[in-house]
Parts: sequence; structure tokens; C-alpha cells
Amino acid sequence: MFTIDLTLKNTSLPLSVQRNSAEEAQETYQEVISAMRSPEASQLVELSCHKQPEKKIAILSNQISAVMISQKSGTAAGGRTPGFFAVAEAE
Repeated sequence: MFTIDLTLKNTSLPLSVQRNSAEEAQETYQEVISAMRSPEASQLVELSCHKQPEKKIAILSNQISAVMISQKSGTAAGGRTPGFFAVAEAE
């Protein structure tokens, strides 16, 4: 499973959707990048989630500040914070 995280301007938490294959994830990534590069002031980018089909998001392209693809590993630790980085807590 691949996750596409979108970070929006003035928002600390990313929005995420999942894709089943690397090809689908890359296609979605390119769709978002194309909308961000568009000469138009803003476009509406609509995405749905393959893991949760009822999960849908619509974002104005001029509000997207970053996009990232990551692969969900079966050995990933549970409880990880989604996004581009996570700060480790001191014990």
C-alpha cells in the first residue's frame, strides 16, 4: 500500500490517501504536481482513497505546499505520526 500525503499552507496535519500500487501512487503524485504547476490561479484537485473508498478530499491547488509518496511497510511501527517527519519524544 502506498500513501500520498498532501501538506497544505497554514495547516500542520497532512491529508492522506492510499493507492494499491506504485504505478497508481505515481499517477496521483503527477496529477497533484501538474495542478500545482498549472498557470491558472487555482484548480480543484479531487482525490479518493483506495483503502477507504468513502474517503474523498477536494483541495484547491494553490493551497498545496508539498506532496509526498511513501510505502507502508508491514514492519512499520504502529502509532507513527503521518507526514514528512515525526519528532521523537524524550523519555
